[in-house]
Amino acid sequence: MDWGAFNLSLQLAFYTVLLLMPIAMLTARWLVIQPARRKAIIEALLTIPLILPPTVMGFFLLVSMNDTHALGKIWRSLFDESLVFSFEGLLLASIIVNIPFAIQPALRAFEGISSDMREAAATCGMSRWRTFRRIEFPLAWSGILTGGVLTFAHTLGEFGVVLMVGGNIPGETRTISIAIYDQVQSFDNASAGLMAGVLLAISVFAISITFLLTRKPLIRIRA
Repeated sequence: MDWGAFNLSLQLAFYTVLLLMPIAMLTARWLVIQPARRKAIIEALLTIPLILPPTVMGFFLLVSMNDTHALGKIWRSLFDESLVFSFEGLLLASIIVNIPFAIQPALRAFEGISSDMREAAATCGMSRWRTFRRIEFPLAWSGILTGGVLTFAHTLGEFGVVLMVGGNIPGETRTISIAIYDQVQSFDNASAGLMAGVLLAISVFAISITFLLTRKPLIRIRA
C-alpha cells in the first residue's frame, strides 16, 4: 500500500471539495434565475469537462498552465515556480474537471424549490441572502451534499487528467490512481488490488452515507 500516494489523494480530494463547493453552490443558485436560453448555454459549457476524454481535457489544461501561456506566466511571476507538475496545478485541474459533478446536483436541488416560496419570502421583507440562508439552503442541502460526495469520490479515482497535468512525482503529484497503474505495470497485482479495494470501499461508504443523510431531508426554516 502506497500510503504517501493515498494521503496525497485524500488531500487533493479534500481541498477540491473545500474550494469548489462554495463556488458550485452559488453558481447553481445563480443559474436557477437565468433565462432558459442563457441557462442552457452556460450549462452546456459547464458540462464540457464531463464529456471530453480525460486525456484531452488534461492536454488542454497542461497547455494552458504552461509557462508560455498566460495562466502559467502569471503563476510563475507570482511564485517563481511552474504550475504544471505541481500539487497546486493538480488542484486547479481537479477543480475544473469536477465542475459538473459539483454543480449539477446542486442545480437540480435549487430547481426543485418553487419560485412562489422565494416570492413569499420577499413579500415578508426577507433579503435575498437571508432567503438563501434560511430557506433555500436547507431545502437544497441534499443536492449540495451529493455534489460534494461525488466530487470527492471522483477526485480520488481520477487518472487521465492527473497524469497529464501532474505527472508522477512521488510526494508531489503521485496519487493513488497513478500508484495503482504503476503497480499493474510492475505486475504487482496484489498491491494494485489492495489499493483499488481501498478506493472502492471509500466510494461505497461515501455514497451510502449520502443516501442515508438525504433520505429524510433536514428542513429547518426560520424567519
